[in-house]
Amino acid sequence: MLVKAKAKYIQSLGQKKHRDSEGRFIAEGPKIVSELLDAAPNYIDEVYAVKEWLKEYPSRKDFIEVTEEELEKLSQLKTPNQVVAVLRKFNNDHPIEVKGRLSLVLDTIQDPGNLGTIIRIADWFGIEQVICSNDCADVYNPKVVQASMGSIARVKVFYAELEEWLYKQKDIPIYATALEGKDFTKMSAVAEGLIVIGNESKGIHERILAMTNERITIPRKGKAESLNAAVAVGIVLSRLAG
Repeated sequence: MLVKAKAKYIQSLGQKKHRDSEGRFIAEGPKIVSELLDAAPNYIDEVYAVKEWLKEYPSRKDFIEVTEEELEKLSQLKTPNQVVAVLRKFNNDHPIEVKGRLSLVLDTIQDPGNLGTIIRIADWFGIEQVICSNDCADVYNPKVVQASMGSIARVKVFYAELEEWLYKQKDIPIYATALEGKDFTKMSAVAEGLIVIGNESKGIHERILAMTNERITIPRKGKAESLNAAVAVGIVLSRLAG
């Protein structure tokens, strides 16, 4: 009866309006939930899992055992994967500090898988924060959470009206990734700055582009029209993230 009562609530967290009103989101799968348990244990509200997964946490009597059939009713995935967790949203309400560090700025990255992958790549290269335009995908979208593979707990994600926010960033380099610009392979690692990544099909908005200090590009050798945004982030950070 408990699972039946919870199923509707947990399923509702697949929608942004319910995540916002409840201040909660969901994560699924052994790898992701284990990562979140290690990185953000105080944000875990509830865990529902099959017996096989619970054997890894014998001391956690607060975790609730469910059958495969019950897990299917809770899960957002087509193929449920052992465990579903409900977490409180992370506290990212403090001011965004950009001095003395390298940060990513995302302009209209609307694909949840791309956003989650970018967060994971940022985590790999030690980038501690990502600033998103308000029309980017929601960081707590289940597909973003899945693609981040737990990095959502280590990389702070902020949302801002980019044009207004960038205007206030004084005395800090702002790099725009673009098809035309300085060959990024000729650059040294960057200790401080903002790297702006645009929408895959439309690039960076012109008004945002005008606010950047330098345009950088990944040299193209073939005939592909553009790069996936997450792939571009990985390539650029492999050089610039010192």
